[in-house]
Amino acid sequence: MAEGDEQVIAQRPADVGADVASWPTGRLLSVAARAVEHRFDEFLAGLGLTHAGLIALHHLAETPLAQRPLAALCRVTEQTMSRTVERMRRTGHVTVRPDERDRRRLVVAITPGGRDALGEARRAERESEVLLGAVDDYERFRTQLIALITALDHR
Repeated sequence: MAEGDEQVIAQRPADVGADVASWPTGRLLSVAARAVEHRFDEFLAGLGLTHAGLIALHHLAETPLAQRPLAALCRVTEQTMSRTVERMRRTGHVTVRPDERDRRRLVVAITPGGRDALGEARRAERESEVLLGAVDDYERFRTQLIALITALDHR
């Protein structure tokens, strides 16, 4: 996009809407995903979180986990999870302690502050006009996205 194009687009949102309506579905999904991720990144940063941290908190909400299974659940490498856990430990979202059965393993647990941040992120995702609050039926939208991802993941 050339310099100044964003201002022109901002002044003519109806034209942009008409253009977007002509895009193929794959392009719509791609652009929507990037836009939501960008806005959510900004929101999460205000909570001291990243997307990776949010996903980890989601899995830790049920029970503390060692880093290896947590990484597998989050579909990231152990090295990535190690950095994510260290960041969340510094921000107070998780605690890390040695496993009582195997002192070489570290067990990660969500803190009350981590639970609060997770709850706030979940609410913002559903209710904020900035994120997915613009979707008429949030639960149906999620169900459709899950079905799409699941169908494509099995091919």
